[in-house]
Amino acid sequence: MRRPQMRMSREAQDALQKPLQLLRAELKATTEFPAHVLEAAKKAVDDVRLPDKDATHLPLFTIDPPTSMDLDQAMYLERRSGGGYRVHYAIADVAAFVKAGSALDAEAHDRIETLYFPDLKVPLHPPSISEGPASLLPGQVVPALLWQHDLDADGNVTHSTVSRAKVRSQAKLSYAKVQQDIDAGTARESVALLREIGKLREAVEAARGGVSVNLPDQEVTLKDGSFRLSYAAALPVEGWNEQISLMTGMAAARIMLDSGTGILRTQKKQKDPEVVQRVHDIAKHLGIDWKPDVTYAALVNSLNPADPKHMAFLSEATAMLLKAEYTTFRDNQTPKYTLHAAIAAPYTYCTAPLRRLVDRYTGELCVAACADKPPPKWVLDALYCMPCDMARGKSKVADRRVVDIAEAAVLEHREGEIFSGLVINTDAEDNDPKEGTVHLADPAVMGKITSGSKLDLGANVQAKLIRADPLFSGREKVLFNVV
Repeated sequence: MRRPQMRMSREAQDALQKPLQLLRAELKATTEFPAHVLEAAKKAVDDVRLPDKDATHLPLFTIDPPTSMDLDQAMYLERRSGGGYRVHYAIADVAAFVKAGSALDAEAHDRIETLYFPDLKVPLHPPSISEGPASLLPGQVVPALLWQHDLDADGNVTHSTVSRAKVRSQAKLSYAKVQQDIDAGTARESVALLREIGKLREAVEAARGGVSVNLPDQEVTLKDGSFRLSYAAALPVEGWNEQISLMTGMAAARIMLDSGTGILRTQKKQKDPEVVQRVHDIAKHLGIDWKPDVTYAALVNSLNPADPKHMAFLSEATAMLLKAEYTTFRDNQTPKYTLHAAIAAPYTYCTAPLRRLVDRYTGELCVAACADKPPPKWVLDALYCMPCDMARGKSKVADRRVVDIAEAAVLEHREGEIFSGLVINTDAEDNDPKEGTVHLADPAVMGKITSGSKLDLGANVQAKLIRADPLFSGREKVLFNVV
């Protein structure tokens, strides 16, 4: 699932600078790195050794937002003689710079993930590495983990392998420009093939019961002293690009399962009848027609995330029905459950090592397995700690708190006004719930709501705004009460 972004205009960023700074202080998220880590980064760059395998002849390209400099992935797509496709997919080789037990490694284990805020990002690794010699920026020869996927004419993967290689990306492309060129028929074949392969992979995904939702970005603007919240739908190319990453994560999971050692991203479907019924109730009350013979995957794939009601359902249903976790194993002790329910296949994170700690480890396991070598000791030593390490990541909390700030800003100074809304969640543990979540019709925001009497799921309510304060130190920056 594509990770949606919260965008803010420059005016909105300036106006909300204080709450954003307070949020980063609360999360202890700083863009600054200790001096000894920066010195270690400089030495790592000086000491890096390029792989012997030379793949600089591949005309790789990247697709990212225009301002991105920490480029994890580059690709080259081609047709195979006799039919089918070949995907060359280079992933930044962070382990070439960050050695186990080093100051860089310790700092990465402290940070876990890159955190994204509307005005800046807090990187996992020093920019001197992540936006320099480890990044797949065009024109520079860098170490990479180079995947090769062979696909048949229907988009099914027939073989995947990965090895270390030195690569050189030739072009840094943006989503908007790639979409424009593909639509106009002016994209070169390797770029144009992204649509062809992406659509085939989407069909393969649907056939196996997978779910891939490209949630829209939210955008906050400030005009005439008022904040406004809107949605920006994802471009089709973002979904096609995501399919290449998903395909690689599935291939990596299969390689690790076959080798007997690995880290999976597993996700089980909620089977509690009460929870399932609540999700169906949410769909009904949001006006979503969920027929008995339609699977959850089929329903989700039919929805339009740009529709605020569909967006509300996707947010609530995913949180209630699908719980994801990390599952580790070694010595051929394969876990009983290995599937990622939304993807409908075994899956792992492995394509964003510049931005996520675990990807460095899964990449190493796959390289070792494909070379028919044992996993590195430093990977095995950290294996069983990885789920706990990743649980310390702050990206989900940061994302949610940024949305809270934005929604509070949109409603600020409107305390006492009454809005029409729909109760899309209640305290399920309480037989007589008096707290829940309300989804407003206009503006399309969500907030906590309380009631003096029982709060019914799916109820249309008149919600009085009690608080809308971006600077409020508690969790409920937006609070309503049923009139």
